[in-house]
Amino acid sequence: MATQLPLDLPHRPSFARDDLVVSAANRLAVEAVDAWPRWAHAVLIVVGPAGAGKTHLGHVWAERAGARIATPDTVHEIAGASPFAVVLDDIDRAGYREEDLFALVNAARLGGGSVLATASRPPAEFELALKDLRSRLCAASLVRIETPDDDLLAGVLTKLFADRQLDVEPGAVRYLTDRMERSLEAAQRVVAAADREALAAKGRITRPLLRRVLDAQDGASRHQTVATQDYAGDATEDL
Repeated sequence: MATQLPLDLPHRPSFARDDLVVSAANRLAVEAVDAWPRWAHAVLIVVGPAGAGKTHLGHVWAERAGARIATPDTVHEIAGASPFAVVLDDIDRAGYREEDLFALVNAARLGGGSVLATASRPPAEFELALKDLRSRLCAASLVRIETPDDDLLAGVLTKLFADRQLDVEPGAVRYLTDRMERSLEAAQRVVAAADREALAAKGRITRPLLRRVLDAQDGASRHQTVATQDYAGDATEDL
């Protein structure tokens, strides 16, 4: 029987409010965002690891507040319009110009609008040349999304499988949460790999399939670790 070749076809994740997974790990962040427009500060920064749901939270707020989701190329267009509401996703990594960020954050501080920013680390750790921008960001409200607990990890896995319209065997999600790396970034990798494996096998997501996926990822991780150690050893011998 011919094996179907798995293709990495694009899928559209759902950013609906009803699909936002809430647990003890992110409850404070969700409540802080939901408190708009009664924020204590016009700028709110949500800090958390990659894949923690920060982008989803930003889209939920954008829908509610009628906010624009900015890019590094569009930030300069927003500060002049008042009142404004804007999402700055991955503010510490996306390549925003510091001058544009300062103008926008300063305008919000002076009553011109609201800014929801997401980042992987707090502003005090940003690499910024503009001291005034650093001080403005450090003065903003900050809330964290913590390392995922079982409920958040299970909810995110369920959502990721649903986004890809995958048929998942009962108990498969709990099987993963008991065995996989405890990060939402790892959850994205596992679901993508399981999608490819299920497509190749023309079957549903089962525990034996997930065991193969986890074993393959563990093997790849060990191979990468050994390769890194070998490279470091070779470099030391060359000195």
